[in-house]
Amino acid sequence: MLSIVLGAIGRHRYQETSVSVHTDLKRISVPQLMACKGQRKIASLTAYTAPFARLLDDYLDMILIGDSTAMVGYGLPNTLSITVDQMAAHAAAVVRSTQKACIIVDMPFGSYQESTQQAFANAAKVLAASGADGIKMEGGAVMADTTRFLVERGVPVLAHVGLMPQYVHTMGGFKAQGMTDEAAERILHDALAHEQAGAFGVVLEGVAEALARRITKTLKIPTIGIGASPDCDGQILVTEDILGLSGARIPKFARQFADVGAVIRGAVEQYANGVRDGSFPGLENCFGVKK
Repeated sequence: MLSIVLGAIGRHRYQETSVSVHTDLKRISVPQLMACKGQRKIASLTAYTAPFARLLDDYLDMILIGDSTAMVGYGLPNTLSITVDQMAAHAAAVVRSTQKACIIVDMPFGSYQESTQQAFANAAKVLAASGADGIKMEGGAVMADTTRFLVERGVPVLAHVGLMPQYVHTMGGFKAQGMTDEAAERILHDALAHEQAGAFGVVLEGVAEALARRITKTLKIPTIGIGASPDCDGQILVTEDILGLSGARIPKFARQFADVGAVIRGAVEQYANGVRDGSFPGLENCFGVKK
């Protein structure tokens, strides 16, 4: 019932505040996301299950099935061990449960770095199995040829530079990037290389604010910030971080907009108490009871 109520509220609010691309209730396309550059901000969040996807769809331009699913959904220490099949299955659930948001899927570690052919085979597998609209890849200028190879073969690519969780070991942990002039120039070069290769946008994660602002002004394609700058063309966060479902530690770049965890705990406590004191289930919850 809660999801039905929230969904109805969401549709009403979205119709009041959305731009024209939403009014026909068709799914937002990659070209429409690109057209947002300089016109309006792109709102994005992650999702990997049907219930969350249904609730997010009314409000967002893009939903990312992030490889953060490994940490948030499976309790793993990093993003490195999730598989192509797992990502495709989660993406399919999100696609089936949405109508409007553009759906992008993270390519997991090891599924695209070996060769352009490997990248295309796995990207095609994910898109065919899920019905998603495009894929996201981490990597600097060294991955630009792969971006070009995929785009030329019909796979929309969202690039990801700066702090790249799949590079956690080579980066020495989850550390802010672009904090020196040399590092900033390298990340700018990375972003430009992917733009020139045909990426439809670039995620800037965990980079110095001034650098993210500079990249956004330089590129002709949208930048999606996460721990970057308010001046990015859009923003993305892990949904669980904004809802208070990620545990005690909230990343510096996130903001908790609600404590849904407290609501869930309260509901579960009421349910458990009802079972134990005999007030649930009632006869109204049973079948074959004579009125």
